Amino acid sequence: MTSSTESAPTPSASDAECLALTRQLRRRGTVVLSVFALAWAFAGASGTGPATDVVPVAVEAAALAVTAVALYLGLRKDARPSPRTVDLPPNWARGVGIVNGVELLAVVAVIAAANASGRPAYIPVGIALVVGLHFFPLARLYDQWQYRWTGALTTAVAVVGAVLVLTGQSAETVRVVVGLACAAVLWGSACHLAVRG
Repeated sequence: MTSSTESAPTPSASDAECLALTRQLRRRGTVVLSVFALAWAFAGASGTGPATDVVPVAVEAAALAVTAVALYLGLRKDARPSPRTVDLPPNWARGVGIVNGVELLAVVAVIAAANASGRPAYIPVGIALVVGLHFFPLARLYDQWQYRWTGALTTAVAVVGAVLVLTGQSAETVRVVVGLACAAVLWGSACHLAVRG
């Protein structure tokens, strides 16, 4: 016979560790996505005119504000717990290191190839493609399904950028479109991760 005043079950040590890891990865993901979104926004703003003109300054100010909101959502102490805990594959951290290392090498290769071929307009396109593709393995390694749509949308932005280059648009136009679109995708993913887990 059980007492009517039973207390809630105490989570096991492993459950508590899993909850802590889930919260840590959620926060880290929000910060990383927000910071890279800011970098993309600044890259996009650089295509709108000289650095001291009103338009790039306004874009950069807006980017800082959106980044601050995303960081606040992800780092606030009263954030609701994630509705689920992550289920990480074995050696997930090593896998993340490999994926990020390959991404970095691919970005360097894109920049070198675009500059060597005299087609610098392809740099933001190639980087967006590399970034988009790297989210697909990260979705599994971090057990974050939303990274799949982050990858799909960023890859789609790369395709749009390639079309702009192929149709003769200026490098500045390509940088604005690709930079701001990638920033929007990453901010959306950061906010989703911060609010929904």
